[in-house]
Amino acid sequence: MDVSCLTIRLIEADEVETFRRIRLEALRVEPSSFASRLEDWEALSQEEWRSRLNEPVFVAFQDGEPVGITGLLRQRSSKMSHRATIIMVYISKSLRGTGLAGRLLDVVADHARATGIRQLELFVSAENPAAIRFYQRQGFSEVGRIPGGVLEEGREIDDVMMARRIVD
Repeated sequence: MDVSCLTIRLIEADEVETFRRIRLEALRVEPSSFASRLEDWEALSQEEWRSRLNEPVFVAFQDGEPVGITGLLRQRSSKMSHRATIIMVYISKSLRGTGLAGRLLDVVADHARATGIRQLELFVSAENPAAIRFYQRQGFSEVGRIPGGVLEEGREIDDVMMARRIVD
């Protein structure tokens, strides 16, 4: 598939419906890939959705339709503000393997670097080896684990912590 027609951009506060559509799709299609539950996000008020856009959220579009998403949460403490956590990474199934996920992470890294962030961090399920391999190819390294970090249908699943320096 030709991904050159895809665009990736930081969405604005007035694009709540776009955010809502792609985020709920992600949680519906890949429930075990996220620490959040679909039901929790479906219950959010319009104002809560809008407040989630106070942090940068990037959406990939194909022909005006959202097909991918990721967000960035910067650490608040001044001693840690050079670090940010990548969240909500999702690409529609039809576009997986096209390089779109790598492009999305590149856009986020460029934005992060431009705002003074030096290190990107993320958490991924230990039961998602494909995602772990993808992040390793993108320059992330495992830096630790949280045993039983997620409780999924009564089962404790480890969270793998990964990090990538984006400035030397």
